[in-house]
Amino acid sequence: MRHPQWSYSAVLYEMNVRQLTKEGTLIAAAAELPRLRQMGVDVIWLMPVYPIGQVARKGSMGSYYSVADYCGINSQIGTFEDFDTFVATAHSLGLKVILDWVANHTSRDAKWLTEKPLDWYRRDSNGEALVPWDWSDTAQLNYDNREVWQGQIDAMKFWVTEHNIDGFRCDMAMLVPIEFWQVVRFNLQHIKPDIFLLAEAEEDNIFQNAFDACYSWRLHHAMCDVAQGNSRVWRLREIIHADRRRFPKWSMRMTFTSNHDENSWSGSEFSRFGASLEPMAALTFLLPNSLPLIYTGQEFGYDHSFSFFERDAMPQMEANSYTDFYTKLCSIYHNHKALRSADEGAELIEIINNAPDCLLTFVRECDGDRVVVIANLSPYTVFGDFNTGIYAGEYTDAMTGQPTTLYEHMWGDIAPWSYKILIK
Repeated sequence: MRHPQWSYSAVLYEMNVRQLTKEGTLIAAAAELPRLRQMGVDVIWLMPVYPIGQVARKGSMGSYYSVADYCGINSQIGTFEDFDTFVATAHSLGLKVILDWVANHTSRDAKWLTEKPLDWYRRDSNGEALVPWDWSDTAQLNYDNREVWQGQIDAMKFWVTEHNIDGFRCDMAMLVPIEFWQVVRFNLQHIKPDIFLLAEAEEDNIFQNAFDACYSWRLHHAMCDVAQGNSRVWRLREIIHADRRRFPKWSMRMTFTSNHDENSWSGSEFSRFGASLEPMAALTFLLPNSLPLIYTGQEFGYDHSFSFFERDAMPQMEANSYTDFYTKLCSIYHNHKALRSADEGAELIEIINNAPDCLLTFVRECDGDRVVVIANLSPYTVFGDFNTGIYAGEYTDAMTGQPTTLYEHMWGDIAPWSYKILIK
């Protein structure tokens, strides 16, 4: 399956409009787009922009994922004119825009609950719309009814045709039938051939003529476990190799150290990764099939867990060492064909080392472009010993710009949570 050409070396930025600026509006958010583009971001993923339900609303502002009207704009963040200005600004900078789409459920006072037949929703014995999981501010749609499929598709077409968006991030995609997403893709590609679909899911069938990319939840949780001392590097290695067998070679995996769920419910990346944050973040740009994600505030090292249902705006911040860090990672990712996503990039070739429970050493190489990674993913100083063989030679350290020699036989102490990205 071919993806949009622009997606093969794309860096995503999840934009939490409510918290990004003190205004919390689309117009204020649009002013941030030039700096994100300059940093190396390619795609803006907008969290849901739709009106939020009032019934059983959580907090004073409600959940972005309690959608009252699929074809409306949340007045708290702006108007349709503001939205179109945002998209036009993004496109003028060479950025793509994808919308968060919530297909499984609506709010409990959504337009569809009153305007559509009763069987558009799953209902209990009293005729009340069912609540999925413990999401008490939502009502679950009934995908046994094919009219619901068409209603969703028509609403998605509205955003593509009327507001020129480039794709969708599909919330909890595994909760609705994969056949629905296949029909979505078929319909949207007739309108926009380079439409991009990202699934918040990791099931085996997610790439069956449906999605371009899915979440890498298992890898993320394993990275957290390694960071917290609950697992060793063996676990990361197992998942990397298992995914190679599990998913098609051309599949894309969104890799991340944070997103809106992890940040709000599990804590900031600093609390979850501690001293391992930098090498773990680097890995999200370096592993095969990666589609790296930066979440609101990460580009400034903002160590804060955003409130999910309230205004909790990020303070105005200036570019700093974290900005430089992510800018470098974006540049490395963009400029090396060996790191491209899916079938355009190169597989991971491990360099066997003497401490596989702590060290991850590997090569990715494509058409003469080579990237070598040496990482100590442990809190210990490790004596590393390994042979580089045909990969020996002169390199440049991608993070420092300094020339580096990779000898055929390498040995010596490697500091805790340290890493090198060597390019040739």
